[in-house]
Amino acid sequence: MSSFGLKVDVILNGGRSMQVSGPASAVEAAFRPNIGIYHTARQGEYLGREGTIQVPSQLNGVVTAVLGLDQRQMANRKSIQRKAAAKQVKTIGPLTASDLEQRYNFPPGSASGQTVAIAEFAVPDENNQMVPPTYFPEEVTAFCRQEGRATPNIKIVPVNVAPLTEAQLKALDPSQQQLSADLSGEVMMDIEIVAALCPGADVVVYFASFDEKGWVDLLDQVAQGSPSVPVSLSISWGSPEDSSDWSEGGISAISEGLQAAAMLGITICVSSGDDGSGDGSSAPGAHVDFPAVSPFVLAVGGTMLNGKDEVVWWEAPGRRTGKGGGAGGGGVSTRFPRPSWQTVKINSLNAGGIDGRVIPDVSALAGPPFYSLILPGGMRWNGGTSASAPLWAALIARMAGALPASKRQRFLTPLLYGPGANGNPLGQGGCRDILVGQNASHPLPGKGYAAIAGFDAASGWGVPDGQKLLRSLSSI
Repeated sequence: MSSFGLKVDVILNGGRSMQVSGPASAVEAAFRPNIGIYHTARQGEYLGREGTIQVPSQLNGVVTAVLGLDQRQMANRKSIQRKAAAKQVKTIGPLTASDLEQRYNFPPGSASGQTVAIAEFAVPDENNQMVPPTYFPEEVTAFCRQEGRATPNIKIVPVNVAPLTEAQLKALDPSQQQLSADLSGEVMMDIEIVAALCPGADVVVYFASFDEKGWVDLLDQVAQGSPSVPVSLSISWGSPEDSSDWSEGGISAISEGLQAAAMLGITICVSSGDDGSGDGSSAPGAHVDFPAVSPFVLAVGGTMLNGKDEVVWWEAPGRRTGKGGGAGGGGVSTRFPRPSWQTVKINSLNAGGIDGRVIPDVSALAGPPFYSLILPGGMRWNGGTSASAPLWAALIARMAGALPASKRQRFLTPLLYGPGANGNPLGQGGCRDILVGQNASHPLPGKGYAAIAGFDAASGWGVPDGQKLLRSLSSI
């Protein structure tokens, strides 16, 4: 790098990446990125690039991707704030932490000694200025007090952006204030769900930029164990795996980061999406979300209550709109082959589709009656698979606290498809099967995947029975 006038600033061995800096002319000489100015309706004007990157001959076969040269937004959050969601289910209000523990039979304990990580992102405004979320620590304390729980130790880790304080929020212009406050709904929901369900754990919240480099830098920090190696990581962001927003190099680099975490025994719980079988894509056919579809994560889908029964989450039209709606993402990958450990097969809705990775792996509450939370502005009800992902991250930490040390730090997903003590798949014995519902989004693709007995692409193995799952994990 030095021969091109670039300086190596950081080498992250755990994440298998390095950060370099230098003038634009040096970057152009080393990689020939052909940077230009682009415009999209969603993001406006930004610096970007298309096509391949050239790599110096001595680095051929070594470099997976060159990131940080593209400002396009890669990640979309999956939650929607609901101010009056309880009206949709008359027989029961939004669920508290105690309700969730009882419904999913959480094992006793507080996850003391465990670390749970959460990934959050900043996004650009209409002028392409980065706007971070605002973090309200006093609301986490108030929420934990309301739930009758101790407030856990929460550490904020700015990867390449830092969350705003309330004072910094007030200094923004009105449009930026609204954007930061909207992002804060995701941040506060993730933290509050984990905090209430794991009051004895250390909770580490990483904040990164919206681009591919932000994803890679965040995963590098997690793999480095900075500040400590978590047992689980919750991610409630993503985009369709075949979206033009993702570059080939970016997906490869992010996949390597996910794999590095899995090899360390970190279970990354990723929301499968809130837009049903179409995943919010305007392209024909069925779609699934990345990174949820990666074979190195636990993809978490969504359910809702129908009376006392749990069914696949689906609210018309099966995708998010300005008037409501939503459904759990799920389906068959067009990019990632089905891994050898995924011993189930679901036929793709797309004609000629590959034998691809199937998601979700598991599910939890995402739809009505939603979760009782304290968000910016007071009491709120919120949900989406953005909520089911941190719930699973919290459950994994609770189980880890009850497991012997040799069985705590294990990548959970392949274990769910392998045999449990009785010879049946561990996921079958450790989850309650969801038998009713489907995830079709309308108008595209207009069809979806249905819940069936056993594993399916609408709910995976189903929702957790925490104590049964703990017993199964203890036996293998």
